[in-house]
Amino acid sequence: MAYSNRTLVLFGTGFALIAGLSFISFRTDPVPVDLAVVTQGPMQVTINADGKTQVRDLFEVAAPVSGTALRSPVAEGDRVVAGETVVAVVQPASVAFLDARSQMQAEAALREAEAARHVAQADLKQAEETARFAQSQFARTQALLNRGVTSVTRMEDDSQRLAVAEAAIAAAQARIEMADGTIERARATLLTPDPGNTQADACCVRIVAPGDGVVLSVTAISERPVVTGAPLLSIGNPSQLELVADILSKDAVRLSPGALAYVDRWGGDRPLEARLVRIDPKAITKVSALGIEEQRVDATFDLVTPIEERPGLGDGFAVFLRIVEWQADDVLQVPLSTVFRENEDWAVFVEIDGVAEKRAVTLGRRNDTTVEVISGLLVGEKVVAHPSDEIAAGAALIERSAL
Repeated sequence: MAYSNRTLVLFGTGFALIAGLSFISFRTDPVPVDLAVVTQGPMQVTINADGKTQVRDLFEVAAPVSGTALRSPVAEGDRVVAGETVVAVVQPASVAFLDARSQMQAEAALREAEAARHVAQADLKQAEETARFAQSQFARTQALLNRGVTSVTRMEDDSQRLAVAEAAIAAAQARIEMADGTIERARATLLTPDPGNTQADACCVRIVAPGDGVVLSVTAISERPVVTGAPLLSIGNPSQLELVADILSKDAVRLSPGALAYVDRWGGDRPLEARLVRIDPKAITKVSALGIEEQRVDATFDLVTPIEERPGLGDGFAVFLRIVEWQADDVLQVPLSTVFRENEDWAVFVEIDGVAEKRAVTLGRRNDTTVEVISGLLVGEKVVAHPSDEIAAGAALIERSAL
């Protein structure tokens, strides 16, 4: 059966229309994505930690005696000179009156000590008499031995008796000295306060500054009772600051003295620089905000930034440290958000002419935002950031910024 040209044209048009509708109905729309470029440049791996400032050489002044700390002669912020500025005045505590029971006990102790001295004196007299007799016996025996009418054994016995007698004298004299000390102690207990001593300055202990600097804190300005060793104030030089941060022990073992640290959140416009000085040899157990026990250790840093570039920074200020664990100048890297697990390996989606290609990669070091790429990518390639489940190998892609 023969068809006319008009009929063939109609058949062709209908076929093309059906094919176009089929293509439109089965076509998959491209997935909008964010793309990141593989770059090569400097990279740092840091350990982040909260810290605080502290004066390097801090002087804590304490009360040397129990008594009353008079009103503080200095206030916080005052400058002091070592060995000259009086920073505290302590009036020693006066002797308190004894109650009736303590009075009787002290008097009894005094009588007991005096009786012990009498006994020791009697023992001394007895020992001296014994020693004189032993000395005379020794002299007679020695004379007889020289004439050959006595034995050497008797001479040795008399010599021993004389030595024992002399030792008894020494022991008795020591007991007398002990008794004298007990008597003095008992009499001191019975001493009463002197109501006539009203000059406080004559008995006060004046404490001068142990070093040059500034008064950082005063425990109390007003007069108050204190005991020996009670803290009174602290002195230091705010220009000589160091930083202390507690970090996880597993992070501490990866740091070496001299490690660079950037100091943020201190209040200035630019980060400060610091260098690791030491890490404490002993870690302590702390409980995190999530209730997990952690082993943490204090790390101390010296501020490298000159004092002129950190105005206002003082003792006990809060800071945030980024401690450089590793850094390199020429590292192939991608954002951490572009990589994902593929079984036991890592992979990325590479955008090539609008199509996603899944590619296995080998990764190295990483920080909070980027990761080192050892193999699998080239500089300038574009990879998908935050790949979703809609993306698979061969999927059409369109960058969100192009929409």
